[in-house]
Amino acid sequence: MRLNDIDLSPATLALARSGDEAALGAFYAACARPAYTLIRRIVPGPAAEDLLQEAFLDAIRGLPGFRGEVPLGAWFRRIVVHRCYGHVRSPWQRSRAWLEDVLAAGDERGALAAPAAGLGLDLERALERLAPAARLVVWLHDVEGYTHEEIAALTARTPSYSKSQLARAHARLRDWLEPAPAAPAPAACALEDGP
Repeated sequence: MRLNDIDLSPATLALARSGDEAALGAFYAACARPAYTLIRRIVPGPAAEDLLQEAFLDAIRGLPGFRGEVPLGAWFRRIVVHRCYGHVRSPWQRSRAWLEDVLAAGDERGALAAPAAGLGLDLERALERLAPAARLVVWLHDVEGYTHEEIAALTARTPSYSKSQLARAHARLRDWLEPAPAAPAPAACALEDGP
C-alpha cells in the first residue's frame, strides 16, 4: 500500500489530532510500513529508521493543524519526503558521501563495469549507487508520480533541474543495467575459386 492510499476514519483522525494515544497508534500502524519503504528508496542505509521517527514526530506535531484539504496519506508523504530531502541535502551527508566515493572509487567502478557472473546489476543496487539528489528525483518522479514542477517546489530548484537530474540518472541506470552488446562475429570470407 502506498502512502497516498492511506486514510483514517474521521473519528480516529479527530482523536489523533487531539493527541489520543490509541488514535496516534492507529495512524502509526497505517503509515509506518509504506513510509519506511519510501524512505529506504530515497535514503538507503541505516538513516532510514531515524528519518521515519523524525517524520512521525513532525506529523504528530503537525496533526492539530491538519485541515484535511488533501488526503492524510498525501499530507504525511510530503512530510516524509521533506525529511528525506533535508537528510540528502545536509552538509554532513554530502561530505560523508564524497568521502565514501573517494575511498571506493576503484571498487565501485569495477563493480559497476563488471557485474558478477555476467548478470546485469539489479535495479535496487543501481538506485543505491545514484547520487542522493538523482535518486530522490528518480523515485519521486518515476514511482511516486510527482511532476517536475512539484519536485522543483519541494527542492527549491527549477523544473529544468529536476528534468536534467532525471535524464542523467536514467542514462546512468541504462548504462549499469543494460548488458554490453556482444562483439560482432567476424564476417566470413568466401574464397573464390581461381581461374
